[in-house]
Amino acid sequence: MKITSIPQIIRNVKRWSEIISVLSRYGLADWLSQLNIDFAKDALRNRDGEILARHTRETRIRMALTDLGPTFIKLGQLLSTRPDVVGVDLADELRKLQTGVPSDPPKAVRDLIAAELGQPVEELFASFDDVPVASASIGQVHRATLHDGSQVVLKIQHANIEGVIREDLEVIAGLAQLAEHVPELVPYRPKAMAAEMARTLRRELDFALEERNLQQFAAQLADNSEVRVPRTYPEFCTSRVITMEWMDGIKLSDTARLRAAAIDLAEIARRGASLYVDMIFTHGFYHADPHPGNILLLPGNIIGLLDFGMVGRIDERLREDIEAMLMSIVNRDVLMLTSIIKRVGTTPAELDESALAVDVADFVGNYATQSLSHFNVGAALNEIIEIIRRHRIFLPAQVSLLIKTLVTLEGTGRMLHPDFSLMEIMRPFHRQMILRRLSPARQMRKLRRIYWEFENLLEVLPGRTLDILQQIQSGKFDVHLQHRGLEPSVNRLVLGMLASALFLGSSLLLSYEVRPVLFPDDGFLGIRNLSILGLAGSITALLIGLRLLRAIGKSGHLDRTD
Repeated sequence: MKITSIPQIIRNVKRWSEIISVLSRYGLADWLSQLNIDFAKDALRNRDGEILARHTRETRIRMALTDLGPTFIKLGQLLSTRPDVVGVDLADELRKLQTGVPSDPPKAVRDLIAAELGQPVEELFASFDDVPVASASIGQVHRATLHDGSQVVLKIQHANIEGVIREDLEVIAGLAQLAEHVPELVPYRPKAMAAEMARTLRRELDFALEERNLQQFAAQLADNSEVRVPRTYPEFCTSRVITMEWMDGIKLSDTARLRAAAIDLAEIARRGASLYVDMIFTHGFYHADPHPGNILLLPGNIIGLLDFGMVGRIDERLREDIEAMLMSIVNRDVLMLTSIIKRVGTTPAELDESALAVDVADFVGNYATQSLSHFNVGAALNEIIEIIRRHRIFLPAQVSLLIKTLVTLEGTGRMLHPDFSLMEIMRPFHRQMILRRLSPARQMRKLRRIYWEFENLLEVLPGRTLDILQQIQSGKFDVHLQHRGLEPSVNRLVLGMLASALFLGSSLLLSYEVRPVLFPDDGFLGIRNLSILGLAGSITALLIGLRLLRAIGKSGHLDRTD
């Protein structure tokens, strides 16, 4: 950990102690779970009285994040979108995290609204319900009525939540720095992950961003009469308060009410999935949380979307790579799928490409016999994620979020109708993908992009070439080489040379009986005038040599012949 991090630790020492206490308790529970001693397993419980050691490791991680509070709950939910990092099982468990927290008192809510909107609540609204509809980790939702009679909901940020999250993010950054020194955690890039999570969480704190997302979706879906997004009221919106229309309908999670209303659930599942696939593969801008609780069925069987705090964006090049990945799975093209995985993700230096190709071939073989109508997209994506994680390939956040969205979308569709097939919904889009790839407009865009890049190269190349020639002529041309893994070898070589020199010098001290000496008169077992300095040096050199042999042996390079 850097010295500059010490003031942050001191400033947040109370929070550090709380986090270490929780992590220690759950870590001890993880150790106790491996013992077959019942009374020991029952010793540790969470704040709700549940026995920790009798749960799975994934469940204990979820419970630990719950105990750590709103920021860690939110971070757990964000990690649930990264199965390539935490694994599919843990990602599934983290999706169960509940963000419900106690709501702020009515006075605090009214004071915040007045401070943000510039007027008291009584003047802004004809009526305002002090009892929240819901309360989550970042904000709470209240119903209200405007003076023109419009029914609205206000999403209001919790008081002081920014300070709490800022403090917790500093602690998480410190934990990530510590994790960088744990060899088992280095492949997961803890500092990069912590920075990504912090950036995402800070964006969620800005309600003005959610307002812009709502407005963009409203424009994007304006011509689709089968879907609605809440209308926003900009005059009642700030970075901490967002006001939108109240949409009264049946949530897709309430399947009993949907069946009682004689709704064709298969048709609703088909229309909803078509809407999402169109948002993803046509517009590249999509609602990233198709959970049944975030989708309403409005009067007239119109689909309503809620909660636009998490949205996904993919550019054209990435969208083409994802389309090609899905097409290669359907077409059982192992070489193409392997190539796309390596191109989309960040591969480690020690990647075993042949092992990756074998795993991809096995994966394609498992799904080769499935028809499109029975193709399980969620299972296929989860399996490919496990392959990616096994080979320590790091996916961009946009790809992980899209995979999570598709898996959730298929789960929602199957909840509504067991025979739902996301691949069947995507079949028409496959044809569109091919036609779009072959379209003259796309080819012109690609040629234009290549032309711009080539033009930039032609502008830069002569000047850069001239700079290099001038540096060579003046003798200032330097080539910087980066040696990976050379430092341990150099350290061992230097230490070995020091040990050899120490042993040689100690031998001379022993030979010349340099004082002070042991056994100067009568001797001991034939040993007389034994130089103390020579003996100490020899023992030290011997210990250093044994330490070097142990280090080389542990590295596995003692007897290697290749």
